[in-house]
Amino acid sequence: MDKSAIGRSGQPVTMIVELGKVREFARAIKDDNPIYFDNDFAKREAGGIMAPPTFMMTLGFWDDGRGRPKLEMDLRRVLHGEQEFEYLKPIHVGDVLTAVSKVENVFEKAGSRGGTMSFGITATEYRNQQGELVAISRSTVIETGQVVKKD
Repeated sequence: MDKSAIGRSGQPVTMIVELGKVREFARAIKDDNPIYFDNDFAKREAGGIMAPPTFMMTLGFWDDGRGRPKLEMDLRRVLHGEQEFEYLKPIHVGDVLTAVSKVENVFEKAGSRGGTMSFGITATEYRNQQGELVAISRSTVIETGQVVKKD
């Protein structure tokens, strides 16, 4: 990976937090918390039905590829290293979020079986319809320097 990619951004992607998709997502992750299903309960507890914690991963269904900043990698040697979410404000059904992804860092570490490993960290900021920063997700991809050798 090329360190010159640091700071590179993708195009903004807009996603709508839809009730049906929140319910489908909650069922898919087997979370029956009424905060995702019961409007009265959710309104009383959190101001409305909320998106489950990892719901931001559905951004991929809204992004046609232009939202992802380009990181040159050999996809035959790439691993998904880590994913983290930082929530700054509640995200409710009906919110319209705009996400902007940016390459935050590129660095290398010595490896053993796969040679030198290149790490790329991408941060995606989500802003609601008021322009408030509501969440940040960070994704780490790892590219091995060579095909991993078997022991």
